[in-house]
Amino acid sequence: MSSSDKTYPVQKTDAEWREQLDPMQYQVARHAATERAFTGKYWDHWQSGEYKCVGCGTRLFEADTKFDAGCGWPSYWAPVNSEVIERVVDKSHGMVRVEVRCNNCGSHLGHVFPDGPQPTGERFCINSAAIDFAPDSDSKP
Repeated sequence: MSSSDKTYPVQKTDAEWREQLDPMQYQVARHAATERAFTGKYWDHWQSGEYKCVGCGTRLFEADTKFDAGCGWPSYWAPVNSEVIERVVDKSHGMVRVEVRCNNCGSHLGHVFPDGPQPTGERFCINSAAIDFAPDSDSKP
């Protein structure tokens, strides 16, 4: 993960991140890796609930904003609010994209693109390895 001059409320040592996260979660959240399309546990997951940051548990997305973008990664048209997501210009891999990170711990989540549905027109393309799911108390798997 490229470092910025931002200081996040949640800070951990590399050893603490490695202990908390499994190897794929660590590579995605802390080093901006990307899981292969159609392989993550949430790309085709439609249960009612919310998706939280794997690094710190911050609520990021609600299930009712999730949609099938056909890209193989969980996609959402909006975060729970504008404060939970940090947007960072990403010029890696010979292209310009907007990376999204958890604004609480700096974990890499994925990218946001301007090709989503209304009402926002945005598509938050998120790695399953960067999020955890919490079902609604009244929902069934």
